[in-house]
Amino acid sequence: MPEFTAGQNSSQDVSQLLKVRRDKLAELQAAGRDPFQITKYDVTVHSADIKDNYEEWEGREVSVAGRMMSRRIMGKASFCNLQDLKGDIQCYVARDSIGEDSYKDFKKMDIGDIIGIRGTVFTTKTGEISIHASSLTLLSKSLQILPEKYHGLTNTDMRYRQRYVDLIMNEDVKKTFVMRSKIISSIRRYLDGQGFLEVETPMLVSNAGGAAARPFETHYNALDEDVKLRISLELYLKRLIVGGMERVYEIGRVFRNEGLDTRHNPEFTLMELYQAYTDYHGMMDLTENMFRHVAQEVCGTTMITYSGVEIDLGKPFERLTMIDAIKKYTGIDFEEIKTTEEARKLADEKGVHYEARHVRGDIINLFFEEFVEEHLIQPTFIMDHPVEVSPLTKRKPDKPELVERFELFIYAREMCNAYSELNDPIDQRARFAAQEAAFAAGDEEANHTDEDFLNALEIGMPPTGGIGYGIDRLVMLLTDSPAIRDVLLFPTMKTLS
Repeated sequence: MPEFTAGQNSSQDVSQLLKVRRDKLAELQAAGRDPFQITKYDVTVHSADIKDNYEEWEGREVSVAGRMMSRRIMGKASFCNLQDLKGDIQCYVARDSIGEDSYKDFKKMDIGDIIGIRGTVFTTKTGEISIHASSLTLLSKSLQILPEKYHGLTNTDMRYRQRYVDLIMNEDVKKTFVMRSKIISSIRRYLDGQGFLEVETPMLVSNAGGAAARPFETHYNALDEDVKLRISLELYLKRLIVGGMERVYEIGRVFRNEGLDTRHNPEFTLMELYQAYTDYHGMMDLTENMFRHVAQEVCGTTMITYSGVEIDLGKPFERLTMIDAIKKYTGIDFEEIKTTEEARKLADEKGVHYEARHVRGDIINLFFEEFVEEHLIQPTFIMDHPVEVSPLTKRKPDKPELVERFELFIYAREMCNAYSELNDPIDQRARFAAQEAAFAAGDEEANHTDEDFLNALEIGMPPTGGIGYGIDRLVMLLTDSPAIRDVLLFPTMKTLS
């Protein structure tokens, strides 16, 4: 694994600096003062707590711990900057306060070392809140060199590969992941308050269904069976609805054997929820309210900015059918396109590529993706998809060629996907058969028949609304992050040879 180096030092200089650090560690160990033998250190407060509540802490003794990020040696007294979970704070280290031996030890420490400092909170003559150290303890020796302060850590690939250094050097990165945790906690609070139960379902499955995606496959030695990593949470959560658990949700990792780009990672965090005795309109209301709740709680406002564009989560979200959205942005009315032949002719005229297996409903969806998605910047629910692209969704009673489904788009990105869930086992079996035919015709992302799920539907599932949210995309939106890798602590990367 490549190492981060300081500034413009040559490789020979770096090797010497690394050797010096190891020599210092060996010297400490020989003297019986191995920092790695220390098992605990009592921290009483964090840096930001002191700064935010200075009147409370002024003159009081505190104990802080963190990484030394800078140091200024000035004879008998020095300053260092200590970085902890919540930020950083200046520490004043004087020989007469900590003792001559301890001061010598302090001067031998390196940038990146983890130290504990006990002392009194005060303000310097320049007005900076600081800690006047009375004792100092080396808690862990850093044997590597952090990136040089003014050059920083800017190599994007290396930032993702060594996120631990990224978190140390880039304060905004740490803030993003603190925000991510708060967003997920806020979602849980909202759903728990609505009477939902959080559950867990299997990751290793014999039939990876519930979405259009290629699964990862592996072999389970104990059972001598091939299994797959789940691509969705849907089919098991619906089994729980059958079992009488009327409101359930799960936040968990799913795995899809697909490409990597700014919006896709092969493993990502999905949340799905299901509510008995409601439909996709109920899911729209829940989604709108939840997005508002999370933005207000985590960001302090429902007016957020993403990539320089203001997004208003406070006003009612627009609601359009897919056919009406196509008509709005292209002038084409698919209500007048009745047959597959007419749809294919129109696609040829407009340069929309389709496959031989695609019928009218597929082509409607292709037109939407080609001509409409890019316009959906403000929150917009797109409803009533063709049945051909929605194998698990209840048909509209008055238009059986369409289904009760919606997708929420913000900044031209799909944020969630929801249905009035199909609970007719006979219709579901026919839809699975159509998916099997699509797979046989070359669609590697088609669903396969799940006999146990069909059995559950035959036991009886009440009318149900269900929805899946891409948690990573929501975090991207609320933290103004351009790429999914920026909101994944450890994104998938090709192994370096």
